[in-house]
Amino acid sequence: MKYWLDAIQTEEKITVFDFTETETQKLVVKSVKEFCERNLTAEKIREMDDKGHPYPKDVAEGLCSLGIVMGTVPLEHGGSGIDWITQGMIAEVIGYYDPTIATAAGFMAVETGWGFTIDRHCSETVREKYIKPAIKGKKFVGIATTEPAGGSDVAGFKSTAKKEGNEWVINGEKTFISGTEECQKWGGGYWINVRTGPMQPQAPHRNMTSFFLPIDADGVEIQEPYRDAGRMAISTGGFIMENVRLPDEYRLGEEGRGFYYTMEGFDNARMLIAFSCVGVIQRLIDEAVPYIKDRKIFGRPLAKYEAIQFELAEIYREMEALKLMAQKTAWMQDIRYQEEGMPEKTSQAKTFKPTDVAKWISLIKWKGPSLALEAARKAMIWLGAAGYTKEYLFEAAWRGVMSYVVGAEGGLNIQKIVIARELLGKEYIPYK
Repeated sequence: MKYWLDAIQTEEKITVFDFTETETQKLVVKSVKEFCERNLTAEKIREMDDKGHPYPKDVAEGLCSLGIVMGTVPLEHGGSGIDWITQGMIAEVIGYYDPTIATAAGFMAVETGWGFTIDRHCSETVREKYIKPAIKGKKFVGIATTEPAGGSDVAGFKSTAKKEGNEWVINGEKTFISGTEECQKWGGGYWINVRTGPMQPQAPHRNMTSFFLPIDADGVEIQEPYRDAGRMAISTGGFIMENVRLPDEYRLGEEGRGFYYTMEGFDNARMLIAFSCVGVIQRLIDEAVPYIKDRKIFGRPLAKYEAIQFELAEIYREMEALKLMAQKTAWMQDIRYQEEGMPEKTSQAKTFKPTDVAKWISLIKWKGPSLALEAARKAMIWLGAAGYTKEYLFEAAWRGVMSYVVGAEGGLNIQKIVIARELLGKEYIPYK
């Protein structure tokens, strides 16, 4: 996805961004589009939105059969081994065909973003029992870090784990979790964070350890799904953990390092959210343009009025900017993973620190949902009364994208704090 050229009249080299689709990427995108045209039609999406969860199992398995759910998981672990730019292209297509974002939220952000991260830090037991089946659509895996006291403060949780022999005894509660009904019906589990040592007020991220929690583990009590405003085809719920005993092999990564692994997972999920928002916005434009060209008011098509023309142009401009930003971010993420563990002297991009990539991920997580929400709102206004009906998908997109805005994978103001932290320095973090 990138290549090097000798700089003119110097011995230095420059990086050239080239996001031209490769032949392989074209084939992947083509196959995803063909599947969506058959299985995620406008009529099907409306049916799913009206009926609500659980997500249709046949559609989920069909998506997985393409090798695009958790596609970045290495081939040797059962995945497709694709890069993040290609996975982003897939998320964009999914967002286009299901602008309610139920599919993108459940199978791109949650399963793909977090499934990949679980695979990187899990034991072979967890990989064989949960990750590989989930890649095939036989189980569901996701993220469960939010608690009743809040979710944006990742290190401010109360769940605990105490080690007894080779087992951990876990107690606590998780809430606002995507896919709880699907996970319960299909089998699977979640990434959870618990405190394995005393809370340290000056460094709350310490003693934070991550585990993979099977949804059917003894002591897990599933709560009734919430009545969300949007993305109706994927459930949202919570669960209580009472003296849940997990073998140490269900620990993810090193004890006490959970905060860092968790932020990696958020990075992956947030990036895919931004790509899916590009798809949503393009779909909204494609749906609105024929209407405003055809609909007349005072003897002139709506498309002739500058008020609408200018808003359309502004949304399109920002969508293209978002797409380029997302592509650059995925490119950085690919380099970050490719060079992980490489000696400094052999690396050509060690300047890509995790916080550098995190800053760009926050930029696109802030921009993507905000822009998609505004695009849906504008399109509804352009159509007038028709835009307020369920004859079109604008209102369903507006309701769905709002979940990204209010907090799914991190609220918008959290992204601003991350960006400002990188611009000003850690000493200016407001909660320090």
